[in-house]
Amino acid sequence: MDALYPPIEPYGTGELIVGDGNRIHWEQSGNPDGKPVVFLHGGPGSGTSAWQRRFFDPEVYRIVLFDQRGCGRSTPHVSDPAADLRFNTTWHLVADIELLRRNLGIPAWQVFGGSWGSTLALAYAQTHPESVTELVLRGIFTLRRHELEWFYEGGASAIFPDLWEDYLAPIPVLERNRLIEAYHRRLSDPDPAVHVPAAVAWTRWEASTVTLRPDAAHIATAIEPEHATAFARIENHYFLHGGWMQEGQLIAGVDAIRHIPAVIVQGRHDVCTPMMTAWDLHTAWPEAEFVIVDDAGHSASEPGIAAALRAATDGFRP
Repeated sequence: MDALYPPIEPYGTGELIVGDGNRIHWEQSGNPDGKPVVFLHGGPGSGTSAWQRRFFDPEVYRIVLFDQRGCGRSTPHVSDPAADLRFNTTWHLVADIELLRRNLGIPAWQVFGGSWGSTLALAYAQTHPESVTELVLRGIFTLRRHELEWFYEGGASAIFPDLWEDYLAPIPVLERNRLIEAYHRRLSDPDPAVHVPAAVAWTRWEASTVTLRPDAAHIATAIEPEHATAFARIENHYFLHGGWMQEGQLIAGVDAIRHIPAVIVQGRHDVCTPMMTAWDLHTAWPEAEFVIVDDAGHSASEPGIAAALRAATDGFRP
């Protein structure tokens, strides 16, 4: 984290009514008259954290963070078994981002997103290219079937067979040929005795593999039951439906954003969103700057990735 700017506090917060009974929590920090940037968190379902303000020079950036539907400080929170996920899709979130931009009076903004946030950033930019000044993307993920199968159906078990056993544990042997579907049945069960252990196992698998070296503090925070339940439910819901996108849609759609200045940052040893996807995006979109961090996995908090992301936002300063 030494590569990032010092901690700052927001100068404004609020809730935006986005419809379907949902309110999203947003905040602004940095320079109120500065260059606007919106931070899109990962997951989906992880919510934002204070340290994520630190990728941006607070003297020159107007920094907007928000919690996507159902997670973080947005309401209703999906840890509630009664929460309705029908109106929580990629395209609802794209509409929420645009509504937030308009409500904040921002003509156009830089869009910064990693992991699922890169998915959402690409979907938003391809839908509203006129609203995007630059893109900073990290750990590219596009919800293609083979990406999901790699991490959630068994591919990554070749690298983490010990951790994979814990991921498999809640699922009976006869259901292990379709793990995303098997988890969906348990995560949607209203009984906490069923959905909480499944949520913790799902979330522990991801939290244990996103960094090059295990981060015990991050894992402990991630598997807290309320957070894990919302995180796992929302992720699984998106993955079960392929993000409500056609296969390969985001890479096929780069012509809509080819003119937008962009930086793609990818950890060489990223197991969660392996470099094959970033490479496919780079091949389709060679105009975007492509930065490979050789000593990093997936997480934006890893030193090399944090430094590359700060360099990217610094490069787009006015």
